[in-house]
Amino acid sequence: MPRWSIIPACVIAALPQATAADTLSRGRDMATWFLQGDITPIWDAMTAEMQAILGGPNALDQVRKDLASVLGPETGVTAEWAMPYAAYEIYERFARHGEDGPLAKLTIAFDAEGRIAGFHVTPQAGPADSPNHDYRTRAELRLPVEGPWLVYWGGRSVDRNYHAVDPGQRFALDLFIMRDGRDHSGDPGDVTRYHCWDAPILAPAGGTVVRATDGLPDNAIGERDPQNPGGNHVVIDFGNGEYGFLAHLRQGSVAVRPGDTVTAGDHLGRCGNSGNSSAPHLHFHLQTTPDLGRGLGLPAQFNDYRADGDHVARGEPERGQTVEHAGPAR
Repeated sequence: MPRWSIIPACVIAALPQATAADTLSRGRDMATWFLQGDITPIWDAMTAEMQAILGGPNALDQVRKDLASVLGPETGVTAEWAMPYAAYEIYERFARHGEDGPLAKLTIAFDAEGRIAGFHVTPQAGPADSPNHDYRTRAELRLPVEGPWLVYWGGRSVDRNYHAVDPGQRFALDLFIMRDGRDHSGDPGDVTRYHCWDAPILAPAGGTVVRATDGLPDNAIGERDPQNPGGNHVVIDFGNGEYGFLAHLRQGSVAVRPGDTVTAGDHLGRCGNSGNSSAPHLHFHLQTTPDLGRGLGLPAQFNDYRADGDHVARGEPERGQTVEHAGPAR
C-alpha cells in the first residue's frame, strides 16, 4: 500500500519529557490542522532538518491532498496513543477514511524541545484472517519476564497491534520496561541505557527448544536488520502444535540449545536489540509451526499476572498495559 513519509532516517518513534496527556493534546491539534489544510502552525513547529527535507509548506500540503485523493476524507478516529520510545515522544492516530474504508496511521515524533522531528502517514492493511480467534492456549503460560513491563504492541486489532496484519504473528506482543515515564535513562543513542537491556528472558512454559540462534550483532539505536528479522531468538515446542517465539535477544546471551528441555521460568537469554528491532525490547508470539513466516498465529493466554496493578487469572495483555508476573519468581 502507498505511504507518505516525511521523516529523517535517524528518527525513531519516541518522545521527550512532556507528559502523555500533553503529547496527546498537541498531537490532536497537529492532526486537526493537517487534515483541515492549516499547514502553517505545523510548519512553524518543525525542526530545521524537517523543513530542509520538505523544502516548503506546500510539500506537506501535497501529502494531505494525496492522502485525501487516495483514501478519501477521515470519517472517524479508532484509537490514539502517546508513548515515549527512545529519544522522542510519539503521537499515533488511527482513523477510518471513507465509507467503511481503510485505516490510516498518522505518526508525529516530537523531540526533546517539543519540535516536530518526524511526520509519517501510512495506510494500514486490515488484520490477517484467522481461524483461531476462539482458540484457548493449551500450554500453561506465564509471562516470560520478571518485574513490570509495558505492552507497546498487543491485542487483536491493528490499531493496538501492528503485528495483526501478519498471519503468523497475528497475536504477538512487544514488551519493554518503563521507569519514570521513560524507556531509557541518559543518552538515548546508547543501547545499554535502555531499561530492558540485558534483562533476563524466561521460558513461558515447559517444552523442548527447537531453535536457538545466537551470535547476531545488536543494532545501534534506530537501525534494524531486516535480513534476520528475529535476530537472536529461541523457539520452544510447548506440545499440542504450539510453538513460542522469543526474539531480539542480546548477542551472546542465549543460554539454551536445540534439544534442551526447559520448564516455565527457566533462563533463556537476555533482552537485546538484534534482528528487525530499532530499540531494545522483547517480542513474543505463539504459532502453529516452528518456522517464522510459515504457520498461523495463536492467541497467547497467560496465567497469574497483574495488568496495571489488577490481578488477571488468565488473559491476553493489551497495548498500554503494564504487566507483571504475579507468581513466585524463579
